[in-house]
Amino acid sequence: MFFCTDNEAGRILPRRRCLGHHRLTEGLFVRRLIPFAFLIGSVLLAPGAAPNWQASLTSDPPGNVPELRPLRAIYNFGWSGLTAATAEAHFTKSSDNRFQLEATGRTVGLARALWRFDLKFHALSDANTLRPVEATQNETVRSKNTVTHLTFNPAGVNRSRIENGGPAKSKDFSFPNLYDLHSAMLYLRSQPLKDRAVYRVAVYPTSSAYLATLTVTGREKINVRAGSYNAIKLDLQLSKVGKELDLQPHRKFRKATIWLSDDSDRIILRVEAQIFLGTIFAELQSLKFETPKS
Repeated sequence: MFFCTDNEAGRILPRRRCLGHHRLTEGLFVRRLIPFAFLIGSVLLAPGAAPNWQASLTSDPPGNVPELRPLRAIYNFGWSGLTAATAEAHFTKSSDNRFQLEATGRTVGLARALWRFDLKFHALSDANTLRPVEATQNETVRSKNTVTHLTFNPAGVNRSRIENGGPAKSKDFSFPNLYDLHSAMLYLRSQPLKDRAVYRVAVYPTSSAYLATLTVTGREKINVRAGSYNAIKLDLQLSKVGKELDLQPHRKFRKATIWLSDDSDRIILRVEAQIFLGTIFAELQSLKFETPKS
């Protein structure tokens, strides 16, 4: 007889119920993994912030760190030892002085059998200001397809969403100097990132705004699939920004730890996020730069 433990109830389950229990647990996990995995990338204050939180946003200009070189990178995402998804990112600089990110992602293995998910992501940012220009996310969950397009301007963002080829639904969110995921990553990596430094940015990933706080907690050595690196360790916390620009606690996200390579490239090496289901991760599997260091 084969047994396993129901961690929530503290019971011993027989084989037949054990398999069902794990399928249910993994099913619940993978249905929520990808949205958090792609939020991970990146960005993202704790509840209870002061009412004047807008005045606490980091307003420093882009730093003097060399701009990110064109590259291709592959990341795996998972939970509790299970690799559930993979993503490939291609970062370039266009002739009109814009940074461009093209990424694709999908569930794999058992996770794909339980929850079929495919994603394509495109983003443009101004190479001088590191401000977002536009971003498009195309995601397919089983038979449902959703395309979200964001157009940024100094006063805020316009979101257009199309579901299963239907009519576009438009929404404006007014808030100056918003970032998307791509531009937030570029801006934060450009900063000095000295130990104990704190950075606060307002981010609009797809459908809501968030206040993100990143704290540099130190330096350490880290090993990932792509190699061994000296890394900058950061703590990430977030709160949702409501319609009245009030801060609201995130009910599913608790906190995250991010490791960046401690060099001029400052590549995301690993992310561990604590959510209501446990700890999920994203890890760099391979990395190839398309141009040599200058």
